[in-house]
Amino acid sequence: MHFHVDRDLPVPIRLQIKGLIEYGIACGELQAGEALPSVRELAERVGVAPMTVSQVYGELKSAGLIETRPGSGTFIANSGQARMAARPEAIQLRRQIDALIDEGLAMGVRASDLAALVNARLFYRTSVGQRVSVAMVGLFPEATASYARFIAARLGAAATVEPLTIEAMQRDPATRARGASADLAVTFVNRHREVAALLPNTKVVSISFIPSEETRRALASLDPLETLGIVSRFPDFLPIMKSGVQRFAPHVPAIAATTVEEPHLREVIERSSVLVYATGAESALSMVRPGTSAIEYRHTPDPADIERVILPMVRASDEAAPAAAPDRPFEETEAS
Repeated sequence: MHFHVDRDLPVPIRLQIKGLIEYGIACGELQAGEALPSVRELAERVGVAPMTVSQVYGELKSAGLIETRPGSGTFIANSGQARMAARPEAIQLRRQIDALIDEGLAMGVRASDLAALVNARLFYRTSVGQRVSVAMVGLFPEATASYARFIAARLGAAATVEPLTIEAMQRDPATRARGASADLAVTFVNRHREVAALLPNTKVVSISFIPSEETRRALASLDPLETLGIVSRFPDFLPIMKSGVQRFAPHVPAIAATTVEEPHLREVIERSSVLVYATGAESALSMVRPGTSAIEYRHTPDPADIERVILPMVRASDEAAPAAAPDRPFEETEAS
């Protein structure tokens, strides 16, 4: 991977280096087991003090994204591997049932109606066959829903895919409970630890994301005389975003980049004939002048990772599921 820092960006060099590595992992440019430059080597490449690189490596190591092998160097950690927490299945199932009952009663559903609803749903599920439940955990609702649809289309009828955001799970216990009830949670590599902490009893896996076909096509078709303004919500994503724009629109030399929090945001947008904005930076659109084009820099799940990581787990869960008994109705029983 080419480690390039842009001193014209309103982002500290340390944060740029950290963001390049984090998003390099998330987007598949840095693979598990791949060696990183030594602290001194990377410091010389980008022109910073070794202490700066050492601090970045320390933060990434604490996050579980890189690992140090004595005598060998620093490498990308295998953080995409899921860590299944030990859980008593019966207790977990009872908690899920209790949560369902509590939610139903809180909505004003009578106990008899709730039992009838469960009975009808059970009959439906046993009739159509069990489907693996997958939660796509992202940052922004619209983008996460798009990722979920893309993954669902790849998995077919074997699974259902529900979009959930980290913020919603942190804020809303009911949303977090839905994530906890999933058979599998999928997220970004650099968000794996955060999602695993939110869903300690759910299998969490991370996959790579690549610029969507629409994004690549829009950038490649730009006129060389355009003036591009690049806007991101997150400062640590700005370097990798600018690098991606330059990769897919190498013929456009006039590029300025900033974040939505910078005071010169309006100036950058007003000087631009095309605004390229990251998902989550939609607020910048309100400053766009009439006649200025806008391109959303959106990612999409890497199809190769869906085939390699998610699909085998869905198949394994489906094959391991007990045979259903559709002709045996649900019966109410006394609580033990």
